[in-house]
Amino acid sequence: MKLALTLGYWGAQPPADALAKVLEAERLGFDAVFTAESWGSDAFTPLAWWGSQTSRIKLGTSIVQLSARTPSGTAMAALTMDHLSGGRHILGLGVSGPQVVEGWYGQPFGKPLARTREYIGIIRQILAREAPVTNDGPHYPLPYRGPNSLGLGKPLRPIVHPLRADLPIYLGSEGPKNIALTAEVADGWLPIYYAPRVGDMYKSWLAEGFARPGARQSAATFEIATNCQVVVTDDIDGTLDAMKPMLGFYIGGMGAKDMNFHKDVFGRMGYEKEAEEIQDLFFEGKRDEAIAAVPRQAVSDITLVGPTAKIRDDLPMWKEAGVTTLVIGARSLDEMRQVAEVVLGA
Repeated sequence: MKLALTLGYWGAQPPADALAKVLEAERLGFDAVFTAESWGSDAFTPLAWWGSQTSRIKLGTSIVQLSARTPSGTAMAALTMDHLSGGRHILGLGVSGPQVVEGWYGQPFGKPLARTREYIGIIRQILAREAPVTNDGPHYPLPYRGPNSLGLGKPLRPIVHPLRADLPIYLGSEGPKNIALTAEVADGWLPIYYAPRVGDMYKSWLAEGFARPGARQSAATFEIATNCQVVVTDDIDGTLDAMKPMLGFYIGGMGAKDMNFHKDVFGRMGYEKEAEEIQDLFFEGKRDEAIAAVPRQAVSDITLVGPTAKIRDDLPMWKEAGVTTLVIGARSLDEMRQVAEVVLGA
């Protein structure tokens, strides 16, 4: 089992301790560090800034939002990052949700699977650099020949020779169809929530993608790098309860009433009734009650919480469910050291 550090996206200000955490993660043997973006800080700039102080650890985005950049723009950033890091970049992509895509980027959200397939296809062409890049799809036509076109666009190849044509691309996906697409076109999956208890469900969706013609990976070579809070403590219940507010917000307060992908994830885990109640309470303005309605077991399903012996006993279940990397957030360097000792020393 590998460990990765997530720095997430910034709040009101840049985090003061990010570089120290990145350097400590490298020293401790973490496999990767990931940055994120929402509607504030971007993912690439902090990754390059802090990553420039490292020499071994992989540098990934979890995730870059498709609608923030054209496929060519994302490919340019990725091949640049890969060169600067000496081949350590992981490009993590995701569609985000309609509130962000349409409200922040001013782009249509429709056809997310088709857009993802087309987007990755263009990036793969650019990284391969075998011929000038063209795309006949409706979402990202290259050259552009649509309204207001001057008709002067021409297919181009990147000036820079990409360091790796096979630069790994991971996808953040949540629904069954999107997860199957991830297994087909990507090299890894970045689940925001993952419950080993229903690992067979995930495996069936992934298997559908692996079985498609042209699939890039197999179950044996595919990476699953999932978010997972790992907390070494004797106070299991108290720690799980402290995690409820954030989880309750994602289930109940994120997304629209009729389109909340995070809520759907927990419905598929078997918490459909509870997820509906949490969302209803949030939309009624009853935030405290919504948080209280989050089942402690649901938090336990997606985390590793307890004494060292318990966490080590639980790790094989995550491995059996296909997880290759636990992506953790850490409040302090001491917490990182503690988690590394438990997981990497197991």
